[in-house]
Amino acid sequence: MVIGAATSTSIPVSAATMSAAELLGVVRSQAQTISTQGEQIAALKHQLEWFKRQIFGQKSERFAPTPPPDPMQLYLGEIVGTTPQPTSPPEKFKTVAGHTRRTPLKDAADAAEEVPFFDESQVPVQTIVLAPAEIEGLSGEDYEIIGEKITYRMAQRPGTYQVIRYRRLVVKLKGKADAGKILCLPAPQGVIEGSRADVSLQAGILVDKFAWHLPLYRQHQRMEAGGIRVSRPWLTQIAQQTIALLTPIYEAQLASIRQSRVIAMDETPIKAGRSGHGKMNTSYFWPVHGELDEVCFPFHTSRAALHVRSALGLAPKAGTVLLTDGYAAYTQYAQKTGVTHALCWAHARRAFYEAQDAEPEAVADVLALLRGLYAVEEQIREQKLEAEAKQLHRLTHSKPIVERFFDYVERSLERHGLAPANPFIKALHYVRERQDGLEVFLTDPDVPIDTNHLERALRPIPLGKKNWLFCWTELGAKHVGIIQSLIVTCRLQKIDPYTYLVDVLQRVGEHPASRVEELTPRRWKALFADKPLRSDIHQFPA
Repeated sequence: MVIGAATSTSIPVSAATMSAAELLGVVRSQAQTISTQGEQIAALKHQLEWFKRQIFGQKSERFAPTPPPDPMQLYLGEIVGTTPQPTSPPEKFKTVAGHTRRTPLKDAADAAEEVPFFDESQVPVQTIVLAPAEIEGLSGEDYEIIGEKITYRMAQRPGTYQVIRYRRLVVKLKGKADAGKILCLPAPQGVIEGSRADVSLQAGILVDKFAWHLPLYRQHQRMEAGGIRVSRPWLTQIAQQTIALLTPIYEAQLASIRQSRVIAMDETPIKAGRSGHGKMNTSYFWPVHGELDEVCFPFHTSRAALHVRSALGLAPKAGTVLLTDGYAAYTQYAQKTGVTHALCWAHARRAFYEAQDAEPEAVADVLALLRGLYAVEEQIREQKLEAEAKQLHRLTHSKPIVERFFDYVERSLERHGLAPANPFIKALHYVRERQDGLEVFLTDPDVPIDTNHLERALRPIPLGKKNWLFCWTELGAKHVGIIQSLIVTCRLQKIDPYTYLVDVLQRVGEHPASRVEELTPRRWKALFADKPLRSDIHQFPA
């Protein structure tokens, strides 16, 4: 009791010795501390939800309404009286004159010849003739072939490697004039002088690694399983030497992109070069996408603004529009060079999407507006509108949505009660500061609404990192950017990368340097795709 009495009188005594101003200061200090801690807790909760979504949640930002529950689907916890027994599919019946008859089950293979599931000009077809056993041993006079039925089966051989054996005949002439003269053709010259690698293997190694993301060590294992014994460093050397031959083509393609009127640009990280024992440097690819469906992946060691100037140059074409996200480096470049800076609506939408946990109802209102904006773009694609018709459609349908959107942003920022650290408030500030850039697409029909086309093009980089993880050297990262530039552009131009590489690797050593742009995928498609150069291995059936 004594202790309790002492405790109860200690607070009034200390409070009595403080003035009203001091008490008010303490209260304000505590309120400020509580407010700061509340903001920190909200920010940490937002980060935690983001990490949970990355690990367990849906990665796509596409709006997908919740489907109605399936009445046939049982819920966890429901008591099932009996375990359902597997049953055979019910027989089908059809009515004919006077009785019912069971519908015969047909073999899908009987009609397989009518299903165009492959391109016979690209897929090797082996033909096997099947004849009734009854005609075995009979002469041609004892039966007559009155037709045939075709059935297809998809088959697969294990990934195989082949060896070309060149038998160079040594000939001794016996004629009077050249009696005793010995003749023999020299060994065929490969793309890499003195190498055992045929051009088909060079192209195959690059396509397997960079198009299908099969690391070299796995290719080496597959070679060993197929009976080929080569060293793993040899594969690395072949890949490096082959990509080095393609460097002039990559540079010509980058020069072509710089001449585009609308250029999209982004940056994506890559681990390249060692910074210490067990540590790798964080470097960046700066992908650029031209209006003629060409992509290049310049490599730089940092995310500094100077690399934008290095990739695009300081003298862009008059009237150039640069489409990017909200990174300040692009704004600096636009201010320095005078290009029009358009901004991506997908990145603006992403800022709100990531704020759903903080303000779900407000974010739902914003996303509803943006869905209307993208619905207009879908109409433009369906109606195949171009130039002035496309611009008019955007001004008629998209502009009112954009005006309502920014009006909503202003009204939301005027409200009180939301902490400055709130992710939704940050998203509002993000779009308000970039309003001019977000509205460029309304008046320029050539400017896309977002950089999603570039995001799709750079997808092989993060996919590749899942397999080969990092680049051992910065030169290796530069080589990755070169070959991915050509392979991704081939896909955009609807060209087979393997066919393209086999052809240009044989041309690049003899093609005039002044016309190297003819070997870029876009120009190659028009000039050489009809009759591409092949490897000697194509003389033999698969």
